[in-house]
Amino acid sequence: MPYSPTLPAGSTLGKSFEYGVDVFDGTAAESLTALATDPRWLPIRRALNVVPAMTPITQPAQTYDDKGSPNDDVSAWSWVLALAAFVNRSATTGQPVPELKVIQDRYGDKIGENAKVGVRYYHKPADGSTPDPAEAFQGVATAAYTRNNAGPEGTNEQWGITLTGVGYATRIANPFTGWADDTDLPVIAGILPAGQTVGEQITISGQGFSGTTGVTIDTLPAEFTLVSDATIVAVIPATAAGAAPVVVTDANGPSVAVDYTVV
Repeated sequence: MPYSPTLPAGSTLGKSFEYGVDVFDGTAAESLTALATDPRWLPIRRALNVVPAMTPITQPAQTYDDKGSPNDDVSAWSWVLALAAFVNRSATTGQPVPELKVIQDRYGDKIGENAKVGVRYYHKPADGSTPDPAEAFQGVATAAYTRNNAGPEGTNEQWGITLTGVGYATRIANPFTGWADDTDLPVIAGILPAGQTVGEQITISGQGFSGTTGVTIDTLPAEFTLVSDATIVAVIPATAAGAAPVVVTDANGPSVAVDYTVV
């Protein structure tokens, strides 16, 4: 058949940055049954060089009928996801942003289930077009990271992250629903009263709270009551005394964290 270089109408050239990776801020087991909209799915922001790799695991299936030619059946797939991310840290606590804290908390001295993290990765078009429904996978992985920019010249901190699959990565419905405009995100203006401790209530004031799906205090889920678009009452979960970042999340994403001092 004749070759034509003309592409189908409506085609657009994909870009290298059109890929998303989320980690689950909960147990690996919980991630397997969590809804796609669960606020504990945290996108890795400031990511680059995202490289998913799936490798077939084969078993010999060669018989006389193959006349000496190789014949291996695919019995399973292994997977690994490599990426880099610039590291933003709280000026108050020194801790990395929540999604990188999830990785940090499962690395180094963690073993068994405590070393596993729920992961999903997917096509994330930048131009408002439809995300590829076939390019979205979810699984459980172990996490490791290294410092990429370690020279003396003062370059921006960056981690090289490797997520190594534990079992299958399952194809899922693509969870990407579009890029959130910053004006669509919740905004925390203040937190009162000062001096509250674990189990006590705080009142979070701001705007854009109507669609709130979760509140975290020091990265821990907090019980909350939505009072209005401008007010949320939350209960401080079991956390250590000191500065605790408070984040309000809705379907568009998380607010900018605001530190509250737990006594």
